[in-house]
Amino acid sequence: MAVLAGRPAPDFNAVAVMEDGSINENFNLKEYIGDDYGLIFFYPLDFTFVCPSEILAFHNRMNKFKELGVKVVAVSVDSQFSHAAWRNLPTAEGGLGAVDFPMVADITKQIARDYDVLIEEDGVALRGTFLIGKDGNVWHQYVNFLPLGRNVDEFVRLVEALQFHEEHGEVCPAGWNKGDEGMKADANGVASYLSKHAEAL
Repeated sequence: MAVLAGRPAPDFNAVAVMEDGSINENFNLKEYIGDDYGLIFFYPLDFTFVCPSEILAFHNRMNKFKELGVKVVAVSVDSQFSHAAWRNLPTAEGGLGAVDFPMVADITKQIARDYDVLIEEDGVALRGTFLIGKDGNVWHQYVNFLPLGRNVDEFVRLVEALQFHEEHGEVCPAGWNKGDEGMKADANGVASYLSKHAEAL
């Protein structure tokens, strides 16, 4: 699997169902993200089992992502028509409702290939998630095999960690959460941090 962390996020143009339910025939990732942070998540298929729980978990945290300046984008190999039908089905009937981010139709599967999350023999994407910084680079990548759902709160934490690093120039040690102490990236910083926190790690 390709390691994209630290490298430019692959750009793409594709058809997408937008937040308002309209169809964008030429959705462009970089144009959509603009000067914000980006969070792209791939999932295997519409109308399946783990996938709706993850998609709704992202949707239910969109106020927080918006507060942090993050544009969220979902991608699967389904068509825009399948995405739209799933959005139009109530959650009580196994649907999604009107989720608050674009759902990209990766019909050619090229986007999944570019992010190296495509299972070629099955023709579906793994549960890959990519955090894109304002510099256009991937700062975090996370890939699960199909049965394992994601913890969406972890992606909120990682955005907050990236923003802490950008604001303070410090690094975020293991288990860092917003409000915690950071670490200066030198020998004295490590010694100072571990002298106070080693046993709690």
